[in-house]
Amino acid sequence: MNKIKVLIVDDSAFMRKAIETMLRKDPEIDVVGFARNGKEAIELVESLNPDIVTLDIEMPVMNGLEALEIIMKKFPRPVIMVSSLTTEGAEATLKALELGAVDFIPKDKSFATLTVMKIERDLIEKIKHFARKRITGIFPHRAQAVTFKREHTEVKPVQTQPVSRPVKKVPINMVLIGTSTGGPQSLQRVIPQISPDINKPILVVQHMPPNFTKSLANRLDSLSKLTVIEAQGKEKIEPNVVYIAKGGFHLKVRKIGTNYYTEVTEEPKNVLHIPNVDVMVSSAVECIGGNGLGVIMTGMGSDGKEGLKKLKQKGGIVIAQNDETCVVYGMPRAVVEAKIADEVVPLDKIAERIEYYCK
Repeated sequence: MNKIKVLIVDDSAFMRKAIETMLRKDPEIDVVGFARNGKEAIELVESLNPDIVTLDIEMPVMNGLEALEIIMKKFPRPVIMVSSLTTEGAEATLKALELGAVDFIPKDKSFATLTVMKIERDLIEKIKHFARKRITGIFPHRAQAVTFKREHTEVKPVQTQPVSRPVKKVPINMVLIGTSTGGPQSLQRVIPQISPDINKPILVVQHMPPNFTKSLANRLDSLSKLTVIEAQGKEKIEPNVVYIAKGGFHLKVRKIGTNYYTEVTEEPKNVLHIPNVDVMVSSAVECIGGNGLGVIMTGMGSDGKEGLKKLKQKGGIVIAQNDETCVVYGMPRAVVEAKIADEVVPLDKIAERIEYYCK
């Protein structure tokens, strides 16, 4: 089997070496080259034809965003951004995802903490996933990947989902959305399309570090008819407000009297992702029972399955994004295979289905 060819682009020699050390631990990955700036990156993408590029954002001569735009137009392939954990880094990362980057990993400047193990595991997993997707021909071939219009790909994906049929409506008190890899791009296709006519609150868990969730909330707020905020805790949960879970903290629901409030907490700590979809949905179910609409979208792993199972058992409704429009069909797959999903729909239909059940 041919190895996955990776080009590492970073102006820091330390970072280039750190990423190389991570990737060389996997026998299926071959680091074929290094670039110190965007200009060198473009030249090496053309000459080395790597399967995947890891791309720093802040570099001399030509920065990562400028290089990404050219790569996606001239030599389209999966690009994973290496992003600093600053507000500026978060905003640049969101821009990179709009330009066609498939995902990002946080740049831990020390690379001497326990988090490096998680970063290493995530990076290797993402490289293997996106390399396979490109090899099978279902990786979108232009920067417009953010639109996920698979009809433009050369190989038509196999239909794997059952036909969705609307289920009997129940009174909805809250919409609960969970997503991970590919989520920022996908949320920009869903939240801005939702009308204030739904008159329901929406809670969102997107697996992201601190600072990133604040930038995501600001971005969605600027695009949407609904108000979008990063939850700080103790907010009264109001209709037509979208509450984004804060990076590094869980978002829970608490009922006081007849009202619901946000709770931001680091507990539990013994879960893979913080914020966590299962934690959010489970806490909501404790308060609203089955009067919830759960939506699970693109992402690796199975976070959300257990929480949505509880919602389903109480009589709630669950929508899953379909395989063809997911950047990563992991979290929705887990829900579909557990037979929890009432509907399995493409990304562009999710807002419409949310409105259907909420009205």
